[in-house]
Amino acid sequence: MRTIEVLEGGFFTTVQDLGRDQYQRFGVAVSGAMDSFALRAANRLVGNADTAAGLEVTMLGPEVRFAQAARVAVTGADLGACVDGRPIQTWRTVAVRAGSVLSFSGQRDGMRAYLAVDGGIDVPVVLGSRSTSTRTGLGGFDGRPLRAGDTLPLGEQPPGKGALRRAMRTSAIPSYGHSHHVRVVLGPQDEAFSEEGQLTFLTAEYTMTPQSDRIGCRFDGPRVAHRTNADIVSDGTTLGIVQVSGDGMPIVLMADRGTTGGYTKIATVISADVWRLAQAAPGDRVRFGAVDLDQACARLLEMEAVLDALVTPERARPAGPVEDVYDEDAGSELAADGFGELADALEQTGLGRDQ
Repeated sequence: MRTIEVLEGGFFTTVQDLGRDQYQRFGVAVSGAMDSFALRAANRLVGNADTAAGLEVTMLGPEVRFAQAARVAVTGADLGACVDGRPIQTWRTVAVRAGSVLSFSGQRDGMRAYLAVDGGIDVPVVLGSRSTSTRTGLGGFDGRPLRAGDTLPLGEQPPGKGALRRAMRTSAIPSYGHSHHVRVVLGPQDEAFSEEGQLTFLTAEYTMTPQSDRIGCRFDGPRVAHRTNADIVSDGTTLGIVQVSGDGMPIVLMADRGTTGGYTKIATVISADVWRLAQAAPGDRVRFGAVDLDQACARLLEMEAVLDALVTPERARPAGPVEDVYDEDAGSELAADGFGELADALEQTGLGRDQ
């Protein structure tokens, strides 16, 4: 069995896939990757299905040793990924040797990086997902963040992908920065807020607070005024929905959110922008802007086109041992001739811009 040994767990490293969204009616949180775009991209870079489990690395990364050769990809935040002490390019396929150690030197840009390994992290499926819910101790690796001494099983390598190399063009890689513009669709209870309150929400600048986590992003800034009060009979919640509690401060619900909530909801972050909040750090500045449902759907389709472009233009090299494939120039070579359309697509979606 192929495995990874955890030498250091990092600040908060968990196994995540795309979550368990079929059990919300039973009160089970969805969980899954906070930045699903980055996880899906990592999986596609190594030839996995989008649903394969990888590692979500928060701020300070783990140190892991590969028992067997493997192909890996690190996407999302730039946390200084290294193999055997040498910096590696992110957003590309990298081959590692048996015994190689992957580590992270420190946070540079963004909050969460994703490590995908060909075959995926093969922890047991619990309620349809390998994702970790640390609040309930469900799924992932014993329902908790990784720590030194853990051994993670890997799945079978994808067939026919032995010589696969893929990379995202450098200019198409998202940069996160510390100022974020996040698009929302108003509703479902925007009528519960005064016109002044709605205008405040859509024009003011908010600061993400240290109380933000995988459950929700909490903000400090100008108060969003309700017409009467903040409380409603509890109803269902979705990813990216914006609650406003009695203090008038927005809270955007994220991957580990509860399935119901009793605060009024002024808006919902569009699916194509949830990753921006997943990569925002405490102290970062956030502005919310309204779009309509058609615009939100269009942005989502554009993001899907970016991911699809990661699969179509691939180059296969003659089959050979994994050790022969590990070099630093392959990614730039691929980027130069295979991914020009990614940059154009990202320009349209705004993924490649520093907000």
